[in-house]
Amino acid sequence: MEAGAGAEAEPLLPPQSWRTRRGLWRAGGGARSAAEDGTGTDNDLYINQAVVFIEDAIQYRSINHRVDSKSLWLYRWYYSRTCQWILSLTITIILALAFIEKPSSLTVTSDVRYRLPAWNPPCGLTESIELLCFLVFVVDVSVKSYLIGWEEFWKNKWLMAYILTLIVSLTDWIVSLSFLCAEDVRIRRILRPFFLLQNSSMMKKTLKSINSTLPEMASVVLLLAVHLSLFTMFAMLLFARTKDGQQDKEWVGYFRNLPDSLTSLLVLLTTANNPDVMIPAYSKNRAYSIFFILFTVLGNLFLMNLLTAIIYNQFRGYLLKSVQSSLFRRRLGIRAAFEVLSSLKETPANAQQSYVSVGALLQVLQKVEMDCRCKQAITRSLKTCSCDQLSATQFQKLFEELDKDAIKQHPPSPEYQSHFMQKMQFAFGHPYFGYLGNVVALANIISICVVLVMDADKQPSERDDFFLGAINCFFILYYLLEMLLKILALGLKRYLSYPSNRFDGLLTVILLVLEIATFAVYGFPHPGWRPEFMGLLSLWDMVRLVNMLIVFRFLRIIPNMKFMALVVTTLLDLVKNLRAFAGILVVVFYAFAITGIMLFKGAVVPLGNISAVNTTYDNGTLQCGTYEQLEYWPNNFDDFAAAVVTLWDVMVVNNWQVFLEAFSRYSSPWAKIYFVVWWLISSVIWVNLFVALLLENFIHKWDRRCHREPLSDIEYQRTVELMFRDVLEEPTEEELMEKLHQHPHLQLCR
Repeated sequence: MEAGAGAEAEPLLPPQSWRTRRGLWRAGGGARSAAEDGTGTDNDLYINQAVVFIEDAIQYRSINHRVDSKSLWLYRWYYSRTCQWILSLTITIILALAFIEKPSSLTVTSDVRYRLPAWNPPCGLTESIELLCFLVFVVDVSVKSYLIGWEEFWKNKWLMAYILTLIVSLTDWIVSLSFLCAEDVRIRRILRPFFLLQNSSMMKKTLKSINSTLPEMASVVLLLAVHLSLFTMFAMLLFARTKDGQQDKEWVGYFRNLPDSLTSLLVLLTTANNPDVMIPAYSKNRAYSIFFILFTVLGNLFLMNLLTAIIYNQFRGYLLKSVQSSLFRRRLGIRAAFEVLSSLKETPANAQQSYVSVGALLQVLQKVEMDCRCKQAITRSLKTCSCDQLSATQFQKLFEELDKDAIKQHPPSPEYQSHFMQKMQFAFGHPYFGYLGNVVALANIISICVVLVMDADKQPSERDDFFLGAINCFFILYYLLEMLLKILALGLKRYLSYPSNRFDGLLTVILLVLEIATFAVYGFPHPGWRPEFMGLLSLWDMVRLVNMLIVFRFLRIIPNMKFMALVVTTLLDLVKNLRAFAGILVVVFYAFAITGIMLFKGAVVPLGNISAVNTTYDNGTLQCGTYEQLEYWPNNFDDFAAAVVTLWDVMVVNNWQVFLEAFSRYSSPWAKIYFVVWWLISSVIWVNLFVALLLENFIHKWDRRCHREPLSDIEYQRTVELMFRDVLEEPTEEELMEKLHQHPHLQLCR
């Protein structure tokens, strides 16, 4: 079998006499006597196997790993919080090296005109950190490969790619040291995002879903290419060069040749150069507008939105399949735990069905690392159960608690004996008191706006900070009083259990500290309050900081506005549950940023202090709308941070034609391919995928809102798996048992 099979010589399931009667068999179990197999050590092994299988089910992990005692210990150690934290930290460190490696991003500005020479680490510093990270990854891949076994290793493409990436990275690391870190191309930097990708099962599933969606997207992208090509031909014929040079502005500016024509219409597809591209021809004849309007309607309004619809429909289906497979893994892990636990005690030879004792399951639950709410609910159900043994169906039903919404109940309010305190509690714990606080916060915002409008055109020496300081003092005292009264009414634990109260209270404390610091440094407000600069911040800086926090505090109204709260919770769920999706964007950003540095580092050269006016290059000045005239100098690929920001600006597609023109002029006309590919991946594919998932999440929350009464003391928390829970299909008994029979380290024959 695989290497290391001797380590599995310990029994997995019960003694052979039991296995013969009950139809269970363990391949490669070794030649041990029935007396040896029946010891308490064996029972401990069965318990530990069940613990690991249940933890696999909780985390949607595969159960296809070694299950002998030593491997189980190693497996739990590998998936412990400490090991996973170390692995995550290692991945973060190796990705962050791009900010300090040569070319370093450790400068105040990325503007090529003003940027000072950056500090670059000496040769061997970042390479030493990199080597430590590689050693951690070597341990990681070694443990993973051992745990799944040799046969499963050859079936796992991700692990093989992991090893290949490490080999290439270490080879490139050796080459780098041999050149004393002076080489320009470092292949291992492009490969670093793979370490992030392979460490997340959800990212792998999302990537697989994206890959499965590509054929459907390709058909629409091909249609877009045909649309773009046809209109490019029409444009080159329509705006061909004439004898009258004054009438050829459209040809000169946008349709001089095939690459320029394709670029102009591709940018128009994103509306980034609309109506600029149309104006020269439109000024000559209004009928030319029909060409540009028709191109935009067909391309932008129809084909691009059709692409969004296809991506939403296809990606949702593939993501649903991925989540369905996660559900199957959970059910399989629970069933594997049942099969192991049913082997702890001998049942009658003629028994047609296996059972698990309640005591054995309680013993397992004590060792399993799982959410306290789920553990308490399952334990409660077991203790109230009238039977002493559980069937497979009952066993699975108990663990359906894992599929339910995470419910957070708030602590109870304090019970006061005094009649006066009870009235106080009723008054200040009532929702209307919160509404009053929102009205006061709105009044504070309005007063700040009035003062800012009145002082907008005043010189700093003419401004009187007395009024703004006085009203800030009044409102901050009210916020402090409101917080204390709410704590009195709700109790500290209940008050802090609400996120809105924690947000409100934290900002109130910060505002109070800033106000006390202002009074301590500059004294109390009075007419003509404009003291000289003292301390770290001037009085105006302190007042501005306080006002910014007050404006930020106004977000407290969101939970009180039902529809706004729905939108905000949808966004928060996206942040929490779609981290894997964002991780893929990080991978793409990272790879393109490193590639951009290799291609365009040092390409942009400052022209000096030239006055930017709307003329031509021939006069030694700058043309309107160019990279130089718009002063886009900070957008470059001279370091990693600047490259990331530049890619972000291109993804937004506002004025992205400026980057196409500038970098094709500074480096090579082929540079346009790099930016067009980035636009396709980031703006066309990724943004549309994000819109699709946003729609899915919002529609799901909207439907649940229509079927669930709001409860003030209960908060429901959803995961991406639970988002599709209502439409998932439960695996059948036959499917589960068939999969268990295929387990490489566990064989069942009944």
